[in-house]
Amino acid sequence: MKMMLTVTLLVCAMMALTSAAGDNPVVKRSTCPSGWTHYDGRCFIYIPTSMTWTHAEKHCQSQGGNLASVHSFQEYHEIQSMINIRTHSYPLTWIGGYDATQEGVWFWSDGTPFKFYYWDVGQPDNYKNSHCLVMNFGDKKKFDDQLCGNRRPFVCAKKP
Repeated sequence: MKMMLTVTLLVCAMMALTSAAGDNPVVKRSTCPSGWTHYDGRCFIYIPTSMTWTHAEKHCQSQGGNLASVHSFQEYHEIQSMINIRTHSYPLTWIGGYDATQEGVWFWSDGTPFKFYYWDVGQPDNYKNSHCLVMNFGDKKKFDDQLCGNRRPFVCAKKP
């Protein structure tokens, strides 16, 4: 009888703790959808299908996000690592930077300030009116501006 009461109390305690954890903001859960990678408060996904920058942005919007903005060296390397895990390489990949509105004034498609500059040597060069940003360019795998009509894989980002 005493053993059964102990087991019952333990089960009730576990249920209470589990229920309380659901309302506890200290308990962390990955709130990113399946297939997405959580990093620093956002969810990221690499899409290997090649699209133009505009179609890639529309695809990301259909998933509740935008092409990824990058705000730090650490975040850039986290995104590169995610791509490398999927592809075992560092393909040229669209992210959300563009200067189509005004040449040389860069914006992120998600509206966040463009403050992280990681351009390869001599970039951006606006070659043939290039207005969209790729990552993994050149030997050092940095930013480059390219023609928005080029077809590339891409990275989407969104809030959890």
